[in-house]
Amino acid sequence: MQLIAKQYYTPEEYLELEATADYKSEYIDGQIIPMAGASINHNRITGNFSAALNFAFKQQDKYEVFNSDMRLWIPQRLIYTYPDVIIIADEPEFFNNRTDTITNPQVIIEVLSKSTKSYDREDKFAAYRTIPTFQEYLLIDQNRIHGEQFSKTGKKRWNLREYDEEDENISLETVSFEISLQDLYNKVKFPHIKSAVENSTS
Repeated sequence: MQLIAKQYYTPEEYLELEATADYKSEYIDGQIIPMAGASINHNRITGNFSAALNFAFKQQDKYEVFNSDMRLWIPQRLIYTYPDVIIIADEPEFFNNRTDTITNPQVIIEVLSKSTKSYDREDKFAAYRTIPTFQEYLLIDQNRIHGEQFSKTGKKRWNLREYDEEDENISLETVSFEISLQDLYNKVKFPHIKSAVENSTS
């Protein structure tokens, strides 16, 4: 991630700039950080996940799904960010009556890229854990079949489950929902990795 400037911006200044910007940026404790464009695999995975969630919740009023156009405010860390997919229980709670910024996610799903995967696993997860309503976190790799699911089991207690086989299903712990890795990775094309034989002949 790259800072657009080394000066400090207030949250209000960030929101004013974001309203007219040509691209989305995150705000982290005074710094504005442009977000890189998503790859085609990233879009396929988030689209597959969002479509399956919306279909599952079609007849339910309890849950609602939002994609990365919805901004999230994390007050304890002074962060504005755009998670890839958010599940909210009951009604969304908007920050300062802004209908583009919510504060009460229950489940957050992030699709990992090479440039953001360490941040998503560590600092961003730590920030998300300060949100009282946050109960479950999914990290999906876009370059191989692999997912990490963190579910809250108590105060400062989180359980980890990993998925890495195409015939497995991801089952959310805090929401009644299940999706197969085959459906999640539908139409996703993984980058070709040269074998030792290919490397020796190239």
